Amino acid sequence: MKLVGNWSYPTSIRFGAGRIKEIGEACKQAGISRPLLVTDRGLGNLPITLATLDLLEEAGFDRAIFTEVDPNPNEINLAAGVARYLNGGHDGVIAFGGGSGLDLGKMVAFMAGQSRPVWDFEDVGDWWTRADAEAIAPIIAVPTTAGTGSEVGRASVITDSQTHVKKIIFHPKVMPSIVIADPELTVGMPRMITVGTGMDAFAHCLEAYSSPHYHPMSQGIALEGMRLVKENLPQVATDPENLQSRAHMMSAAMMGATAFQKGLGAIHALSHPIGAVYNTHHGMTNAVVMPPVLKLNRPAIEGGISEAADYLGIKGGFDGFYDYVLELRAELGVPDRLSGLGVDTNRIAELTEMALKDPSCAGNPVELTRENVTQLFQDCI
Repeated sequence: MKLVGNWSYPTSIRFGAGRIKEIGEACKQAGISRPLLVTDRGLGNLPITLATLDLLEEAGFDRAIFTEVDPNPNEINLAAGVARYLNGGHDGVIAFGGGSGLDLGKMVAFMAGQSRPVWDFEDVGDWWTRADAEAIAPIIAVPTTAGTGSEVGRASVITDSQTHVKKIIFHPKVMPSIVIADPELTVGMPRMITVGTGMDAFAHCLEAYSSPHYHPMSQGIALEGMRLVKENLPQVATDPENLQSRAHMMSAAMMGATAFQKGLGAIHALSHPIGAVYNTHHGMTNAVVMPPVLKLNRPAIEGGISEAADYLGIKGGFDGFYDYVLELRAELGVPDRLSGLGVDTNRIAELTEMALKDPSCAGNPVELTRENVTQLFQDCI
């Protein structure tokens, strides 16, 4: 597999097969002498995690690990992680896994030195300036999925266990100082996770591309990210050991997360409350709600999507792109309705109010109202 690189955008990225072997060196470069590896329960005893702990031990570090991370991590997980970090005398975090492990690991490094509650740092205005920036521990991110892109993000999504609301916690220094993007770590992903995370990357790129905000760099990154997903997600779904396509999907994931600095929209505004209330997989939820959101946004994005379709080699302009999304979902086994993920119509009013409060609303090209969001939920469920 010939895709190898050392990149400094948007942070230092060690990209390529087998580069997890550099984890010890990366800790030393980041100034970490007592790392805590944070991951989710499902990954805790898997070979890729145990092998990483072996590598750390060989490099002279302790085998310290924290795995009390739920699929939609919350403040309870965070408090337990911070306690484990402080009690172990750690001085840095290795955030390891998919979105949940990466998000929670970043927040452990962030909150271990703060005196205020985590909700005081929600991504609202300049709330991030409330944090003691000097107390944020160094972070190394090691993604084992290709979708969320949290490894190159300046924020984490944490669910309030009391209100079931997902909140974005932001600080510039939450960006990991080093990323190890090794496609070999993604080979063992179950097909459903491969599909869900891949569609998450596509949703990030699509919403960033469609956002009305001005950020031409993100626009270009989002467009190329969609192309990488189009050409490689079906490949890895049918041939999980295709390292070349796995590598391209890892790039697409990082590109999506970099691009959505430009903004997200209704896809995420809907999927965040659905995931918080029904505990659905985030990327799979994004894939289900994508077509109704495209229809809603058509008056504002038809020209741009037609141009994207041309770039992606899709004929038929907006209609061709829309049909491609439906065909891709069917090919990958994505349900065509949220009912296929266990979501019912009993809580549409509650979900609508939660969606309207989600910060992703601000990036949607069509203004979101109680009426059109309610209709979106009805169409999706």
